Amino acid sequence: MSCLSCISDLERVILHPTSSQGEIFQSNTFVAIQKRDYPSGNLINSSSSYETAKRNVIIGTTTSKTEMEQRENNTNSLDIKQVASVSKMMDAKHILHSAIFHPVLREWQSKNSTNFDSYNLMLPIFVTDEEVMEYISSMPGMFRMGVKWVKSVVAPLVRKGLKSILLFGVIKTLPKDARGTHADSEQNPVIRALPILKSAFPDLIIACDVCLCPYTSLGHCGIIGTDDLIDNTASIKRLAEVALAYAKAGAHIVAPSDMMDGRVAAIKQSLIINGFSHKVAVLSYSAKFASTLYGPFREASGSAPAKGDRRCYQLPSGSAGLAVRAAARDVNEGADMLMVKPGLPYLDIVKRIKDAHPEYPLFVYQVSGEYAMLHHAANNNVFELMNGVVESITAMRRAGADCIITYFTPLLLNAWYRKSKY
Repeated sequence: MSCLSCISDLERVILHPTSSQGEIFQSNTFVAIQKRDYPSGNLINSSSSYETAKRNVIIGTTTSKTEMEQRENNTNSLDIKQVASVSKMMDAKHILHSAIFHPVLREWQSKNSTNFDSYNLMLPIFVTDEEVMEYISSMPGMFRMGVKWVKSVVAPLVRKGLKSILLFGVIKTLPKDARGTHADSEQNPVIRALPILKSAFPDLIIACDVCLCPYTSLGHCGIIGTDDLIDNTASIKRLAEVALAYAKAGAHIVAPSDMMDGRVAAIKQSLIINGFSHKVAVLSYSAKFASTLYGPFREASGSAPAKGDRRCYQLPSGSAGLAVRAAARDVNEGADMLMVKPGLPYLDIVKRIKDAHPEYPLFVYQVSGEYAMLHHAANNNVFELMNGVVESITAMRRAGADCIITYFTPLLLNAWYRKSKY
């Protein structure tokens, strides 16, 4: 069968949104993209009008094998790469395969209640370029770990039901610079850990945080321009490069946390062009607020700004409208999943975003400050730790969270595992 006849009905609908009279859906119709109009790698916005699309495609109806062969010759022997270029015309938010290629992703698309289990939890892990297990004093029970330690730490949790992890890179010996060179270098600890983890735990979902702050000399989430302000264009280009490097190393999910304008679109288009649209999902930190609750994390990751703060690109704590707009923007740019960060103080935002986008899995990050507060309260006999943890996560589920990124994941998995043995 000619590759020209294999173009899906979905792609025809996108190319011909106003088509009628059956001209597109006849079984013997083919669509071929002209090489001169759509060179490999170009992206076409699917919102283009029917007339615009019509001018740039060849629409023909085959009546015989001879005629088909003749028309194939007339289109300069279009090969499979040119047919694949049709897929690149799809609007990023119409790509569904990146949201369901793994069993855990399919669970996130299906769960909806206030109960929770291991599918509703994601564990953050700090991976460093030093081969040590280093205790994080501001986060009780948490460690920075070298690449060789990650497998041994994750293995017992996988046996107890761990379904997903979120990797953060921490560099202690590698140099930092203005563009975050080691955010995607071969020495990057996340890139080194990915193939080890994928080989050891083939069913585990592995997400990678995408940001520049741990790798840049100024500790900001984007690239700083000559005017000492964020250079948004340079930043999203660099973030797309980092996300692609993680995808090539084996990440199932790339999770941009930087809050630059347009970074989801830049990352999604890079994944599409490089053939990862069907096997790497984008989890966007859509509503990430400028918060005092990130303090312990910044100590853990070595990512505090050298000067200034992040209030010019992270959301103001009092703004609900910007959070809703940010989520809607990320949906339009092709995000597969959305996130609110921090968690408990922003449950009103969780509900608003879930109500606005019920068809998208919504993550909530129970951040380092929330983790530390619950620990310190329990250590001072304010309440029993497990009761406080369960109540807080139940509240997040009630507000609309499908998955909670929490440092309490081991605590919950261990408790469930012990209970299952009796």
